[in-house]
Amino acid sequence: MKKYVCDLCGWEYDEETGAPDYDIEPGTKWEDVPEDFVCPLCGVGKDSFSEA
Repeated sequence: MKKYVCDLCGWEYDEETGAPDYDIEPGTKWEDVPEDFVCPLCGVGKDSFSEA
């Protein structure tokens, strides 16, 4: 599974663990994260994340 990092603040999304605090279940692939997802720390959109 892959990890994605916010280019602005460094918050990391790990596909294996998901983001349960933000209603994204463990095992959710990045492409399946909703398009309106924003970084929980700085508020930028998915297009501001890069594969780690």
